[in-house]
Amino acid sequence: MSSAQTYSEFKPLLSQSVGYGVVIGVGFFFAFIMLILTMLQRKFFKFSPASSEEFTSASRSIKPGLVCCGIVSAWTWSATLLQSSTAAYTFGVSGPWWYGAGGAIQVGMFGMVASKVKMNANGAHTFLEIVKTRFGTAGHILFTVYAFLCVLITCGSLLLGGSATVNALTGMNVYAAYFLLPIGIAVYVIFGGLRATFICDWSHTIILFIIIYIFIFRAYGTSPAVGSVSELYDLLQQAAIDIPVVGNQDGSYLTMKSNQGLVFGAAAILSGFAGVFCDQGYWQRAIASQPESTSKAYMLGGLSWFAVPWAFGSCLGLCARALLHNPNFPTYPSLLSPTQTSAGLAAPAAAAVLMGKGGAVAILLVVFMAVTSAASAELIGVSSLFSYDIYRTYFRPKATGEEIVRVSHYFICFWAVWMGCWASILNAGNINLGWLYYVQGVVLSPAVIPIALAVSWSKLTRAGVVCGAIGGACLGMLAWMIGCWKIYGQINIPNLAEPYSAVCSGLAGLLFSGILTVSVSLMSPADYDFSGTRAIAMLDDYADDEPVDEELEDSSKKGGASPDLEKQSKKDSLSDPDSPSNDEEQRMASLKHVFKKALIHSGIFAAIVIIIVPLPMFFSHYVFSRTFYTFWTACSIIWAFASGTFCIVLPLWESRKEMAMILKAAYRASTEARSV
Repeated sequence: MSSAQTYSEFKPLLSQSVGYGVVIGVGFFFAFIMLILTMLQRKFFKFSPASSEEFTSASRSIKPGLVCCGIVSAWTWSATLLQSSTAAYTFGVSGPWWYGAGGAIQVGMFGMVASKVKMNANGAHTFLEIVKTRFGTAGHILFTVYAFLCVLITCGSLLLGGSATVNALTGMNVYAAYFLLPIGIAVYVIFGGLRATFICDWSHTIILFIIIYIFIFRAYGTSPAVGSVSELYDLLQQAAIDIPVVGNQDGSYLTMKSNQGLVFGAAAILSGFAGVFCDQGYWQRAIASQPESTSKAYMLGGLSWFAVPWAFGSCLGLCARALLHNPNFPTYPSLLSPTQTSAGLAAPAAAAVLMGKGGAVAILLVVFMAVTSAASAELIGVSSLFSYDIYRTYFRPKATGEEIVRVSHYFICFWAVWMGCWASILNAGNINLGWLYYVQGVVLSPAVIPIALAVSWSKLTRAGVVCGAIGGACLGMLAWMIGCWKIYGQINIPNLAEPYSAVCSGLAGLLFSGILTVSVSLMSPADYDFSGTRAIAMLDDYADDEPVDEELEDSSKKGGASPDLEKQSKKDSLSDPDSPSNDEEQRMASLKHVFKKALIHSGIFAAIVIIIVPLPMFFSHYVFSRTFYTFWTACSIIWAFASGTFCIVLPLWESRKEMAMILKAAYRASTEARSV
């Protein structure tokens, strides 16, 4: 059948003008909103984006709700929406579950690393600063390479997936999309810094969950093509007869007994570890958060994000498989071609059948939101790498905070343009979203364990870090080539991104890098007390920032000190030899407690989503009954509603006092202006 299979073009439902309107119009609309919010912050709030600490780390004052929301938004790449739906379309119900598990557990586990950052390197701006302080130039250069490889893979995934969707739905030129998508993002990142990306993440998360809810209600409730969970169950049963899944129990799409799905899950877990631990964007959020709530924010972020691929992928991916023979399917009467499937077009196809042009607009908007949120995190992250770890480290060691902000602006502009060039290069080489998703774990997994241990293990040595990262990479690449050759018979670009090839390499790279890192370190263990990393200084003393007159007046009236004076008094108390360490000891004890809680909670969560739920159903070869599939779908919907409510409401509640303060100050200023 496959040899005689013919494929059709994906018919655009919208005009090119809609594509350009969303990419340019909506992008600059958000940029305009962020500019207004940034102006309000400059005028009425105590933290100014002109400060390098505020620009790159949001003055380390972000509360857990907004960090959680930022994690959900930044980790919801275009791949999250498109690849999870592709996994459901290809493997059945196991696909989106494994995609969610493969990304969520790492976010929770990163909470442990985040607590160690607050404990051992609270003044750091990037994880590379920690590496440089502890292991010197050799380690710094090595992990700088890994950091930029991660940014390149992430930016490529964002633009390739987003532009492929825009092109499929509107016919917009992909090269135009590659260059236009990052421009509006760069504008608000330049003016607002990291705090602006958090605020933008919150607004994008609202749109993301609203659109997820729309598709859920449409697919499971009101669509003439499906209309109910029970009807979708029947359509999937028929799909298993028409096109059974190789390696699934009875060829069914309604089973966790999926050999391909299990391998995909392993690849997703490896890719997820690489994408989280090597991405400066995640370290930046850990640095920006309040110390005692860092791990809580990451754990809640992982729990909340899990609902996105599970609910969205299960809904649209399974609907795409069930509705292949619907006349409104964009490639009807053909299936999606392998290229279309790998490009992530299962979700747009299902949306087109479920809601017509409205579905196409919704998918276009939600993918655009995913690209902008994740790209803004990457832009601020890569600007920090450039400004702190290249410019300040090797060219201008005495650069001032003002200079760092200016250089960050230049690098954001440069990278926004380079992102378009990089996506064009990948497209010319026939590299697509699916290829990058699998190869991410291959390239980056050898760096995961050395990076995590750098902030948490005192016995780690420079030789261990270098041997682990380089040796793991070499052995991982060897396993990649041998696995591809033995399993698929030929080494070529498509075969290298097949799941089995990716798992062979990612697993070998991760395990061997860990073994080499630990064993070489234990041969001559260090006894590092982290005093060097704890001495990494914030570049700006907040006393250098221009204070807001109203705030100083209010604080003096209330008899309290200004935030700058409070910070200075803290510094003085820490430097006073007569009052050495009570506060510091309490802080360290609190952070150790936070670390233990993060270890327990992330361990329980990982055990549930990787072992307790999926593996018994895999080994029992269970095929979902109609009742159990209804229960499974209901759980995904409830989780999605709980996550959306949490991500939208908690940041508002936590920041209610600050918002009230800004609104009152703005009202007073406008009243005074009118009276004059």
